Amino acid sequence: MKYPENIQDISTLHPDYLGFIFWEKSQRKFDTNEILEVPSPIKKVAVFVDEEEEKIKSIVDYYTFDVVQLHGSETPEFCEVIKSYGVDVIKAFSVDENFDFKQLTTYEPHIDYFLFDTKGKLPGGNGISFDWDLLSQYTLEKPFFLSGGIGLTSVDAIKSFLSTENAKYCHGIDVNSRFEKKKGFKNYSKLKRLKRRLYENEI
Repeated sequence: MKYPENIQDISTLHPDYLGFIFWEKSQRKFDTNEILEVPSPIKKVAVFVDEEEEKIKSIVDYYTFDVVQLHGSETPEFCEVIKSYGVDVIKAFSVDENFDFKQLTTYEPHIDYFLFDTKGKLPGGNGISFDWDLLSQYTLEKPFFLSGGIGLTSVDAIKSFLSTENAKYCHGIDVNSRFEKKKGFKNYSKLKRLKRRLYENEI
């Protein structure tokens, strides 16, 4: 999310989380000093890529974020420090057929959720999906978010995935680029259709 009016509009759809990117190279970078007001119980997520601890803390404190998503090469020790700020921590990993799920073990004690995205040119928002069958290699019990190129055409695949053992610890889905009118401006009608289609069968 980037634009105040759009943030308010999307908030009326009652998502569980709204994300705000603070990576300097992102076209979706949240660059206003306006304090974010979103209805409870929506949680505000600040997204960083290999940012300094002090800057993360200052942004978390200023905007009163509930969650920090780390989308770079942050270490387990770094995650532990960020968690000490009183926020939930999501650690994102880019997945392809060569991804080693064993590396997640050292992170598990220091985070609240994993996020599995598609390995691409950018840390996120590439608009492409990965093979969700790869998650059969995930053996931890930490909840995770499913991300990477999810759009309206993904609904049947999501429903199918959620019925599998691989989705046992799936906490939610993360959507972004396929629901945009422009970078950082989300399409209200598409998101409303996604919500209706996902929940019409009470998934």
